[in-house]
Amino acid sequence: MKKTFLYVLISTFMFSSMEISLKSVQGVFSPIQLNLIRFFIGGLVLIPIVVKNGKQSLLTSKWKSLGVFLLTGFLCVVVSMTLFQLAIMYDEASTVAVLFSCNPVFALLFAFFILREKISRLGFISLVLSIIGLLVIVNPANLTNPLGISLALGSALTFGLYSIVSRWGSQVTGQNGLATTCYTFLAGSVELLILVSITNISAVANYMNKVEWLKPFANTPIIHNISMNYFWILLFICVCVTGGGFAFYFLAMERAGVSIASIVFFIKPGLAPILAMILLGEKITINTWIGIVIILIGSVITFIGSQMEQKNAALEE
Repeated sequence: MKKTFLYVLISTFMFSSMEISLKSVQGVFSPIQLNLIRFFIGGLVLIPIVVKNGKQSLLTSKWKSLGVFLLTGFLCVVVSMTLFQLAIMYDEASTVAVLFSCNPVFALLFAFFILREKISRLGFISLVLSIIGLLVIVNPANLTNPLGISLALGSALTFGLYSIVSRWGSQVTGQNGLATTCYTFLAGSVELLILVSITNISAVANYMNKVEWLKPFANTPIIHNISMNYFWILLFICVCVTGGGFAFYFLAMERAGVSIASIVFFIKPGLAPILAMILLGEKITINTWIGIVIILIGSVITFIGSQMEQKNAALEE
């Protein structure tokens, strides 16, 4: 139990410091460049753990499995995490952290509409509270940063979709959550590398420079500023936050189940803003604090509901 607690503690700190560490290198690396670097190295970090867990038999052809990982990689790395990276550039790290932590709300909705999964009473209450918390934080009556908030919500929404597609992908390929995450990171990195390479073609770059919203993505660098000057922060972002965070999360899940491992995402909405306030000096507004409390209450209800579902499932067996 002590080892499980340690895994949860490390994973919680890593995930909660994600936005802060990414914000700290803003202006040093291109958002897309940093996205590419951290998920490629993060995927490589997960490979030894996947191999150690043993090779799993594939339920389908390797080509079909590759198609699944290309799809999950596109949704996670190319779309969701690119929006996430851009959100950090345009908004406070604390705000992005809280809004992104609500991705399970969107996953719940996608599970209902796509997989036809029923929403329990406690799940519905948690869903409503999370939406209220989001509205309190966003404050639609007085939007001060619509772009940053839109990017953060877009990232959370598409990550929720990725979570559902990833669950389906695990069933199709026969891979567990850790292996699926590892291959998703690597496949998404390859896809992002191709897109980045295209932006460096002269004709494409010239066209992008003529379009206002595409201009920031023209000639996206790949290895620019990768040097010993930024070695430690890149090591922390790629190995600790991206690779290590997911590794310890899945190790905790293997030892204690989904409900215990999910504590990580219930603590993050409260811990990440505090870290941003201490380390980055960000000021957190009253409505943001109120929204955080409401979302945390919703998270606790989700956790209680998950525990009850597991107990009921155990009794039925």
